[in-house]
Amino acid sequence: MIKNYYKKIIKQLNYPDIAVIGKWFLNFILVGIIAGLGSILFHYLCQIGVHYFLDFMAGYRPDTPAGEHHLISPTNTPFNRWILLVLPALGGIISGCLVYFFAPEAEGHGTDAAIDAYHKKGGFIRGRVPIIKTIASAITLTTGGSGGREGPIAQIGAGFGSFLATKLNLSDRERRILMAAGIGAGVGSIFRAPLAGALFAAEVLYRDPEFESEVIIPAGISSVVAYCIFCLVFGWGSLFDSPGFKFSNPLELGPYIVLAVILVLTGIFYIKIFYGVTELFKKLRVPNHIKPAIGGLVTGIIGFFLPYTLAFGYGYAQKAIFNEVSILILFTLAIGKIVTTSFSIGSGGSGGVFGPSVVIGGAMGGVVGKIFHYLLPSVIVNPGAFVIVGMAGFFTAVSNTPISTIIFVSEMTNSYHLLLPSLLVCSICYLLCQKWTIYKKQVKNRVESPAHAGEFMMDILQTIKVEDLMYLVKKKSITKVVGENMPFSKFKKIYSSTKQHYFPVINKEDKFIGIFSSTDIREVIFATIHIADLVVMGDIMTSNMITTTPLEDLNTVLLKLTKKNINALPVVEHNNHDVFIGLLYRRDVIAHYNYHIQKMRKSLQQPATS
Repeated sequence: MIKNYYKKIIKQLNYPDIAVIGKWFLNFILVGIIAGLGSILFHYLCQIGVHYFLDFMAGYRPDTPAGEHHLISPTNTPFNRWILLVLPALGGIISGCLVYFFAPEAEGHGTDAAIDAYHKKGGFIRGRVPIIKTIASAITLTTGGSGGREGPIAQIGAGFGSFLATKLNLSDRERRILMAAGIGAGVGSIFRAPLAGALFAAEVLYRDPEFESEVIIPAGISSVVAYCIFCLVFGWGSLFDSPGFKFSNPLELGPYIVLAVILVLTGIFYIKIFYGVTELFKKLRVPNHIKPAIGGLVTGIIGFFLPYTLAFGYGYAQKAIFNEVSILILFTLAIGKIVTTSFSIGSGGSGGVFGPSVVIGGAMGGVVGKIFHYLLPSVIVNPGAFVIVGMAGFFTAVSNTPISTIIFVSEMTNSYHLLLPSLLVCSICYLLCQKWTIYKKQVKNRVESPAHAGEFMMDILQTIKVEDLMYLVKKKSITKVVGENMPFSKFKKIYSSTKQHYFPVINKEDKFIGIFSSTDIREVIFATIHIADLVVMGDIMTSNMITTTPLEDLNTVLLKLTKKNINALPVVEHNNHDVFIGLLYRRDVIAHYNYHIQKMRKSLQQPATS
């Protein structure tokens, strides 16, 4: 009895479905493994680069966040500003040659390239891109260029996901999913934020507050695997440490609202400067591989006076959380980081924009927190909390990713008690900064994504029934209906006085038995012998008809019209296909769809009334 019960359960489980799920689960794990190993490799490259370029050559040893430590013991090289001035230019020329000679699409911040591949290229990324991006980014960032690690690591994960899907001959949709899972895995592992990585991969694709639902679970699986592999090598825990801030005074919300407005203004400034510099370098008439060197030289000049604006800058964000940095340093760090990032990446250098955004937002949050702590010491007790909320708010403002960013900063700083002020600040930042984004390749929503072309139309058509546009159906009373025994000679007189192209045929009992088109009568009209009096309409009609009923949806109707390449369908009663109601034309179906869409758009554009 028990044996039969288990056999029944196993039968209900459906072995093919389990096999498919297992195959996909394995694919997601593979993407996570490669992304995790890629994160480890990139982290080692960055550590080696910082040691030999910034430390050994210039004597500059940037501080690290609490969750990271120097893997190589520091040297005794004295600090040399003049070396620091030219070092970013050296990195720029090497990075520029690598990128423009081998993979031009690897320039700039890699996340945008991955977003573009998702929407417009079926998730396809050339195999060499992640390799070139990794090396070029490591050189750019460790020679003093300002940028983040998420761009290159996102392309490593995305590139392998695309490669795996191509090798397995998967569809464009499946390739996009694996590519997005790679983005989530790479970002989630390098920043030790697996949940945020998965959400980020699904949210960063669009400007509207919309998630790519089919991406979340795959990215979640891959992100967890990548995070575990990365932490097995470099240790567990969050990237930043925090004193355990808690939100307990509603009066703090006032200063947080002020912070949100300042972050929006700073975010717009950042985007304008970043893309202003990008456009400037596009117009610059010098070889492309030289441009990153010029951008690196400008970065070096700023770094000569403000060294803390170079490279990653996470160490200063860590100090700001513990209120160890002055207002002046924080302010110059934020503005300087905007300029150095714009010239490092906007000139064609390689690196991400999330990392600098975290530092810029944290610095501006620290400025606002310190000022309010001075003005309202009894209300703002911990200005360091504004650093953490500033990180979340600023990146939300420049990326249109409020939900994943809140989780990102909470995981990165291990400060979940600041979710409420983070939610308020991120919501305000998103609402005020929707028109601007650092990710130019984002599309507004799924409707405007080439990856989902046609899906929206199909979904809408499935909600509309034929009965909803019966007013467009050419009823039997106004349609020329012919009898099956009508001679063709008599029909010719009817045909000469009408513009109708499809003619339903009925029998003596008034039952609908067939249909023919103007194309079907050509053979009889142009016959060389006189057969018009011999042929009746029952001889010409097609009895194997495709029909529709008032209860069918318009998607089914269009599929039927397309299948036979015809322009009209007979509408018959749902329970009795012998009863002809009228003709439904393709042009009327499309016209009704367009009217329905316009109506939906108008309702969305109209302001809500109380």
